[in-house]
Amino acid sequence: MVRLMVVDDHPIWREGVARDLTEAGHEVVATAADGPAAVRRAAAARPEVVLMDLQLPVGSGLDATRDILAADPSARVLVLSASGEDADVLAAVKAGATGYLLKSAGRDELLAAVEKTARGEAVFSPGLAGLVLGEFRRLAAGPVDDGLPKLTEREVEVLRLVAKGLSARQVADRLVLSHRTVQNHVQNTLSKLQLHNRVELTRYAIERGLDTDPS
Repeated sequence: MVRLMVVDDHPIWREGVARDLTEAGHEVVATAADGPAAVRRAAAARPEVVLMDLQLPVGSGLDATRDILAADPSARVLVLSASGEDADVLAAVKAGATGYLLKSAGRDELLAAVEKTARGEAVFSPGLAGLVLGEFRRLAAGPVDDGLPKLTEREVEVLRLVAKGLSARQVADRLVLSHRTVQNHVQNTLSKLQLHNRVELTRYAIERGLDTDPS
């Protein structure tokens, strides 16, 4: 069960999404129709995942995303929008959203995305993931190893595999390490880089091109 908040200004849509989530066994702890209300209710209800529309009548989904994550870095935001425009997708990710799903997604796709988001996985509608990865690579102006001297060789090796989307157990199998050892490497890397979770760690690695094999 995931604790959720649904933010959308269309009451029928908002209630429909909340109903689907509840019927799937999740707990909808709050809903909101605008940005300021979303920020206030998130602070009170402490949802694990916020489903956020971008176009709101008061405030914007982007501002609400930033404010919610600033108040609670452990929360995750999954944008649920009618817009598939490149600029909207990239702006949402830069605001801190973990994923971006189009409203045209089916019920099963939405439920799967919610569960993946709760686990810290980045989720995007088909066709959007490549856009995001490409943009982060483009923005990586510095050398690939920029900032990496802080990390040990093994930590960099683990980071590369995390950036490729491997779970801790998959990384452990690949490197012939124990699951606990990999978890320790991930936690040490988070601490050294002053990051909060695997999503931020993955974003850091992608920005530095570490999701591709070294030449």
